[in-house]
Amino acid sequence: MNRMSLFDLKGDVAVVIGATGVLGGAIADGLAGAGAKVAVLGRNAERGAARVDAIKAAGGEAIFVAADASDRSSLETARDEVESKLGGISVLVNAAGGNDPKVTVTPENKFEDIPLEAWNGNYDLNLVGGAMLPCQVFGPGMVARKKGSIINIASVSAHLPLSRVVAYSSAKAAVLSLSKFLAREWAPSGVRVNTLTPGFFPAEQNRKLLFNDDGTPTARTEAIWGHTPMNRFGEAKELVGAAIFLASEQASSFVTGTDICVDGGYLSQTI
Repeated sequence: MNRMSLFDLKGDVAVVIGATGVLGGAIADGLAGAGAKVAVLGRNAERGAARVDAIKAAGGEAIFVAADASDRSSLETARDEVESKLGGISVLVNAAGGNDPKVTVTPENKFEDIPLEAWNGNYDLNLVGGAMLPCQVFGPGMVARKKGSIINIASVSAHLPLSRVVAYSSAKAAVLSLSKFLAREWAPSGVRVNTLTPGFFPAEQNRKLLFNDDGTPTARTEAIWGHTPMNRFGEAKELVGAAIFLASEQASSFVTGTDICVDGGYLSQTI
């Protein structure tokens, strides 16, 4: 087997939930570039269509399917559409998620003041819709075909809880635990379940926390860079190699229940 065939995804059908976002979109691009037929799933049809157009312009094959990751019937309808148009699904990337300002701890919004409804909503977004429901809907088909790779997107805050984002951090920690459970559960059927942990990657939802209006870094950014040995943020394209590795049965056939960190060394030090 040559080195290139290790990362050849031709013949694979990949579903990327949250591919309408920055990180999920980069992963979708990368999987398509490696030869997979990609289904872009998300709620924003305009962004989804733009992602599909970009993949096709680069020579890849992709479709957009509208889906709400926190709604089982929506996911089931999306699954059926993907299978009818592209074939049996062999790769699932769960990249949906985010943090609700209502559960962000600040001097004005203390932990004890977080509304239960907002807390549960954060879990619905990051754990239920971010991993559990998609695995329930797409996993059994992989088990039946005895082939599949599920990649759940975690966070460095799942390992070392970050200040302010307690609900997000704890939900992502639960994603790590769920992924290990499913790795053990489905390994006998040839389905691998792993997590990919990004470090700090600027995106629309966190840009105001990271940069001032004039583009200069905020105090939080300075703290992040000071804790990151590479002293910078990551770029979305830097997640792609790890995602292709985990997606490829040839490259990672004996890899399951593990977590790959792409964080510039953030988790390698404390102070």
